[in-house]
Amino acid sequence: MTSKALFGLALAAAAMSVAVADSAPDASHFRKAVLSTNLLEPIQLGVAADGRVYLAERHGGVKLWRPDTGATISVGQLNVFTGPEDGLLGLALDPGFQTNHWLYLFHSTPGILENRVSRFNVSGETLDLPSQKVLLRIPTVLKKPNHSGGGLGFDGAGNLYASTGDYTFINDSAGFSPLDERPGRELFDSQRTAANSNDPRGKILRIHPEPNGSYTIPKGNLFPPGTPGTLPEIYIMGCRNPFRFSVDQRTGWLFWGDVGPDAREPDPKRGPAGFDEFNIARRAGNFGWPYFAADNKPYVKYDFATKESSAAFNPLKPVNHSPNNSGVKELPPAEPALIWYPPTPSARFPQLGSGARSAMAGPVYHFDTELKSDRKLPRYYDGALFIFDWERGWIKEVRLDGEGHLREIRPFLPSMNFKRPISMSVGPDGALYLIEWGTAWYNNKDSQMVRMEYAP
Repeated sequence: MTSKALFGLALAAAAMSVAVADSAPDASHFRKAVLSTNLLEPIQLGVAADGRVYLAERHGGVKLWRPDTGATISVGQLNVFTGPEDGLLGLALDPGFQTNHWLYLFHSTPGILENRVSRFNVSGETLDLPSQKVLLRIPTVLKKPNHSGGGLGFDGAGNLYASTGDYTFINDSAGFSPLDERPGRELFDSQRTAANSNDPRGKILRIHPEPNGSYTIPKGNLFPPGTPGTLPEIYIMGCRNPFRFSVDQRTGWLFWGDVGPDAREPDPKRGPAGFDEFNIARRAGNFGWPYFAADNKPYVKYDFATKESSAAFNPLKPVNHSPNNSGVKELPPAEPALIWYPPTPSARFPQLGSGARSAMAGPVYHFDTELKSDRKLPRYYDGALFIFDWERGWIKEVRLDGEGHLREIRPFLPSMNFKRPISMSVGPDGALYLIEWGTAWYNNKDSQMVRMEYAP
């Protein structure tokens, strides 16, 4: 055989190996293993290094799934207020959980208009309620609108993140941005929270918990400590309802889904159609709500009394002139979303479908060649960000370049049915753990925790 022929065969073999490496694994090799059922509105999970899984239920229950026996037991019960979207909303295990046994919960408290982020000790298999240390207090309101947020998670440096919704009524805004500045309409103005540098709502907060139950402010948050009219805990502002987020432990990049408003078409007098967003933050920033959506599409300044419109907001120089703003007026420039999609079919991202939306961000998967596990996800998913939609019931894998720019969105097991996925994590075995909320909005009989297992 000639050298030219050998060279041609080598090229063909190389091309074939690339094609094989780039092709998705056969879906028939995946299995949805049901680990826990009979759950009451399970809402976030945390997987410990030894494989135990802790579950938070919105009505206050904290449960533990044991990998050795497969049993699910009750660890404790918080007394919580379960108004429209409140209750026990978030759970995270301390990075040193195996030795310090600290568990963090995002929860409401009956009779007190606030959500709290608290640390508890887990003694054996019991949540030690008197050990509670309250780190953060997020104000709520008597007549509760939607958008509570409530996600919790840690980065690789031991910083704790907490997501909070904007606590603003959406009715009377016709599916556009709620900017009602009339007296007595404060709860209809998201400028008082999401666009307010002096309010913890409509944000993703970042703190560093200390052993004594207090916290310090990590370097690099949006506003340096001591800046007048600002809160140093703010890492991300300009969010509507950043319910589920994740932090890539290797890069430190923060990903989250933000649930948007419902206008089906743009209106030149009001602004763009409603969009859900998936966002990436490599550093602290302002992500625009309620002045911008999607790739910084601007809303229009609208007078709810006269029904008259003026100029569109400027994403390079957003200014909050609302009488309900207690923070600075001049805000950081707005950052565009990574992915955005409306209720109608998306021209930009048609693979995301259409209909009701509820964007949520899952983990970034890193393949470990040294990990001895017969169910870990294959190398194909190395570096993939998993995103999911609670309403549409799909999971997608997102591929980014080295700078965090979008390369591709791919389906993840499109033939498999997911019943409103609401929390997702990669376990120490390299498998994907997932809570399925169930088919209805509340009190499902088919909610469950599952493990997505891959068998080569």
